[in-house]
Amino acid sequence: MAKSTQLMVRLDEDSKSYLTKAAELRGVSISDYVRMVTIAQARREVASAEQTTISLTAEEQREFWNALNGASKLTNAQRELGRTMRGEA
Repeated sequence: MAKSTQLMVRLDEDSKSYLTKAAELRGVSISDYVRMVTIAQARREVASAEQTTISLTAEEQREFWNALNGASKLTNAQRELGRTMRGEA
């Protein structure tokens, strides 16, 4: 068995309250809950990064889509470059 180490995390009262409630819902200690959830999430993120796949939440997907479909705002330097490339400068 691998040697265990400690990790200390500072939380505000509201965050700790949610962790406590979530742990109670699963019937485990706060430490066990944090271990289960954070390690599972960390493994997913590492696996995703290794596959060069980006996982986005539904809200992140909407923001990404809107950013791609929104009209871009050119800087003055970009406008000037465009004029130069078209031979207008």
